[in-house]
Amino acid sequence: MEHTQSPPSELDRQFLPSPPYSVSSTPDSQHRSDFLAKYGLTQDMLCKISGDLVSLAHKAGGMMLDADICVENSEAKNNSSDRVTATDKAVEKMVYDCLSSLYPNFGFLGEETFRNGDKLADKPTFICDPIDGTLNFIHGFPNVAVSLALVVEKKAFIGVVYNPFRGDIFTAIKWQGAFLTRASGVSHRLPITPVPKQMGSLSDCLVAMEWGNQRSGPNWELRTRVHKQLMTCKAAGGAMVHSVRSSGSAALDFCYVAAGWMDVFWEGGAWAWDVAAGWLVLEEAGGMVASANPGDWEPTVEGRVWLGVRAGKRWEQEGIVKQVWETMGGERFVY
Repeated sequence: MEHTQSPPSELDRQFLPSPPYSVSSTPDSQHRSDFLAKYGLTQDMLCKISGDLVSLAHKAGGMMLDADICVENSEAKNNSSDRVTATDKAVEKMVYDCLSSLYPNFGFLGEETFRNGDKLADKPTFICDPIDGTLNFIHGFPNVAVSLALVVEKKAFIGVVYNPFRGDIFTAIKWQGAFLTRASGVSHRLPITPVPKQMGSLSDCLVAMEWGNQRSGPNWELRTRVHKQLMTCKAAGGAMVHSVRSSGSAALDFCYVAAGWMDVFWEGGAWAWDVAAGWLVLEEAGGMVASANPGDWEPTVEGRVWLGVRAGKRWEQEGIVKQVWETMGGERFVY
């Protein structure tokens, strides 16, 4: 049945951008080639680089599996809930050493070597999160991933997210779709269900959100209040979502939304290395990414606030975004 757009509500008028938000048309092959050529890249090279990142992800996964978490110590970074292990550092060094040898002219941004003030340049740059889900890793909870991306002009063109404990590897190349390959070697194009079910209301959604390591202040108050609002029944003024899941890895949260296992991921406070690869996987699976903050339809990879919605009709996706924004009561994350 053809959807008939109803007149914009007050909420619509509040959040619709000006000019009206629309999906950019996919560039034709010549425009793609011309863009890549500016940076000495081709579609074939993207495939080659993707293969290299997949190989590195498997090597990184082997290092995680070989680590003895019973004896490996972790160190606090910002606080006791923000940890780093020797394996985090060793994986990032391995990835950096390999990529700097293979692609010496590309940039590199890694979680463990990041310094305050580091910014992405437009040139091709690898982004690495050696272990996304370090708290899970040190507790032996098997929702952990290495996340690797190649960004050009601060947008991801290749994304690889690998959970060695499940054997799941999510991959995407811009304009070529997203895939999940299981430990068995069986590969699925994402989303898993080719014709996604309708998203009529936030109350029909399974939502992912994380708690981060900032446990006080306005951002913490907003995060906890929105969690309560999402879970509260409609009769009491809440959104009454199916439930909320916090799995401990933003990279995998994006991929789970891409697969269609989750409907929404609302996140503030993560970093480029947490989301660059998973964001591309989601978009190549037909999903969309807006800002977690109301009214912003054009988030950036360094912006630290994101709202991912699974594949569906665009008007449905935008409707879900607006409903999530409504739960925030006009408040915003500030980082």
